[in-house]
Amino acid sequence: MKIRAAVLEEFGAPLVVQEIDLAEPKAGEVLVRLVACGVCHTDLYTASGADPSGYSPTVLGHEGAGVVERVGDGVSSVSPGDHVVTLFSPQCRECAHCRDPRTNLCLAIREQQNLGYLPDGTTRLSRDGEPIRHFMGTSTFAEYTVMPEIALAKVNRDAPLDHACLFACGLSTGLGAAINTAKVEPGTTCVVFGAGMVGLGAVAGCRLQGAERIVCVDLSEQRLELARGQGATDLLVGGPDVVARIVELTGGFGADYTFEATGNVAVMRQAVESARMGWGLATVCGVAGRGETLDVVPRYLITGRRVAGSSFGGVKGRDGVPQLVDRWLAGEIDVDPFVSHTLTLDDVNEGFELMEQQAGIRSVIAFG
Repeated sequence: MKIRAAVLEEFGAPLVVQEIDLAEPKAGEVLVRLVACGVCHTDLYTASGADPSGYSPTVLGHEGAGVVERVGDGVSSVSPGDHVVTLFSPQCRECAHCRDPRTNLCLAIREQQNLGYLPDGTTRLSRDGEPIRHFMGTSTFAEYTVMPEIALAKVNRDAPLDHACLFACGLSTGLGAAINTAKVEPGTTCVVFGAGMVGLGAVAGCRLQGAERIVCVDLSEQRLELARGQGATDLLVGGPDVVARIVELTGGFGADYTFEATGNVAVMRQAVESARMGWGLATVCGVAGRGETLDVVPRYLITGRRVAGSSFGGVKGRDGVPQLVDRWLAGEIDVDPFVSHTLTLDDVNEGFELMEQQAGIRSVIAFG
């Protein structure tokens, strides 16, 4: 079938919206009609050429939600008409990692997905007979996409898909960092560095876990006010002295849990140094630039602080995303403030520009 999609032709250049070909789903695959897709920093990171594992041509986009149109042989967990959220982090439910509660990093299709292919090592996207690679196994900057069944989360049909798409990446990453990775305990003190999509999700996650005090740190006072709406009790404008201010706020000890959601290695270090002596846990969610390293003074670790990394918030997608969506529908999570701009597919490059300007939280592409 012919579809319109935003293709990354050349790193550092605008995406090109054009007509390409999409083949039918094969065994274990699903054809999805996209209804909405968030424009995420990871898409911009790859488009810029900063990602050492990036490739082109490819159809970017991974924060999608849509409706199942057709299924390939052997598909049993979704049917035509089902509403789904795309998962760049799949869940096969069979590999060693899927069976272990300690991780969500499914091993089933990771190798081919990282190369831009579907599980059989081929693509369903092409142009004039030449293959176009998939991005993160999703390629949601398109009217339709073909994806593995194990990379789709079936969600409640009552969930508006133009908001549900945020659970495909940023929002679940932040919520899950607090709920799954850190397992924040009631009555504790948390500090979240960064009030973008992931950081605001972490603030909401800390609130859902019953944290007594939630400090949010960001350079933007406007974003900090959004954090207050998600449950932050204290707001701090970031800077080189923020660790000292956090330690002072917490009686000289530091916070029980800290979360980094900026991708800035200097802020990651602040998250570690702001964690409480004795048992403080710093959870790193942000993606640092190529070749950057985290510089931590060993004394902070020797005196009881721990550091954890979190990918997609530790959420096992097919099981966990529907549960988070249900909590949103039940009124526990306020998603409306996160959608700051609604764009068309032709405006996808504007979405990148808005992100670079830090205008709003998330631009969402709405398909007709």
